[in-house]
Amino acid sequence: MNSKYSFTKYAAALLLIAVAAFSRMLPHPSNFTPLAAIALFGGVYLDKRFAFVVPILAMLASDYFIGFYGEMYWVYGSFVLIGLIGLWLRNHKKPLLILGGTLASSILFFVVTNFGVWMTPGSIYARNWSGLVECYVAAIPFFRNTLGGDLLFVSVMFGLYELLLVSIKKMLTDPQAVVS
Repeated sequence: MNSKYSFTKYAAALLLIAVAAFSRMLPHPSNFTPLAAIALFGGVYLDKRFAFVVPILAMLASDYFIGFYGEMYWVYGSFVLIGLIGLWLRNHKKPLLILGGTLASSILFFVVTNFGVWMTPGSIYARNWSGLVECYVAAIPFFRNTLGGDLLFVSVMFGLYELLLVSIKKMLTDPQAVVS
């Protein structure tokens, strides 16, 4: 059962990441995406060897279809940092800590990616303190969507995966219990 369970739980995790990544191609409000959820989920549930690689590959695949963009290095950098929060959450899976990790991820994404927008050559914002402040202020409406998307997608991905783990374990230990 152990190897069967491990294979099944990793297959379920990979499937959730793939579905979340490709959900970015569906119509959605700006910044209401599963980015932070994918990175947190990878850090919490994937083997450490794959905790960053799989989510980044999923992002690259979806960006291939959506289109690459100038600030993507900043997005991917924030994605790696959010993955580190996920690694910490791995040993601290309590609802309030997951909520705190989600909020920290939203703030981190906002700070890093908008700094990147300001730093990108040809930015509409002046390369001085007032330009940086103007950039962050202009991004505040997008932060609401980032936070809402992060809260929703983290809840769905973590909750669904935990339910799947219980079902998989039950199915592998007592197949009749699943049928009845």
